[in-house]
Amino acid sequence: HFRRAWHPPESVGHRCLVRGLSDIAAMGGEPLAVFLSLALPEVLPQRWVNGFLRGLLRLAGRYGITLAGGDTAQSPGGVLADILVVGAVPAGRAVLRSGARPGDGIYVTGRVGESALVVRRLYAHPNAKLPARRYPAHFYPEPRLAIGRRLRERKIATSMIDISDGLSTDLAHLCQESGVGARLYSQAIPHPAGAQGLQLALNGGDDYELLFTARPRQRVPRSIAGVPVSRIGEITRSASVLLVDGKRERRLLPGGWQHFAKR
Repeated sequence: HFRRAWHPPESVGHRCLVRGLSDIAAMGGEPLAVFLSLALPEVLPQRWVNGFLRGLLRLAGRYGITLAGGDTAQSPGGVLADILVVGAVPAGRAVLRSGARPGDGIYVTGRVGESALVVRRLYAHPNAKLPARRYPAHFYPEPRLAIGRRLRERKIATSMIDISDGLSTDLAHLCQESGVGARLYSQAIPHPAGAQGLQLALNGGDDYELLFTARPRQRVPRSIAGVPVSRIGEITRSASVLLVDGKRERRLLPGGWQHFAKR
């Protein structure tokens, strides 16, 4: 999605760091430092590099994170960025993917599918340039660090994962690690309007929201740190993930990003 014709360099730097920060948030952690290795083609304008670093450092500064090191090299083609984020959590208190149990509620923060909707628009109109600040869910997503910490500190979440690979795929990861199944209710998922809104929410990916579970009697706030929280289903004993749409119920297979799939 990082085509230079579509994305300002500040957005690319911001988004690269968000990926690592979101993984820290999904364990209830506190980010400490970032390491950046950057390989650049010889013909890349310096202003692009400056913009990339400006976007990354602006986000890092907002969360008090230090750029602690890394490396630079020349790339034979394209921009290659490798980012490592180091975080901390009290010993034995990290929220893992393996703690969900049958009967737990399933919750998601924010709205899901907004970034994938922007990507669809960009592919439909390849020569268009969308104003990045009007579409923050895609160009400038926010890591849910404050939410992750609160869920950990108040012992609300029994398991947690971010949904950058897509709700259907990341829920499947969580269920596999916990040895459980799930039932999702399509009408409860906060997704874009329109005929394809639900599919974008389930499979589009590129969201940096948190998906977490909580015990049946646990009180879960409707919003945390100003971000809405929605209950979208429950954990089951079955090995399958089911999607309930009115009176219809069907198996939901992972349809988001698969890191090792053949393409």
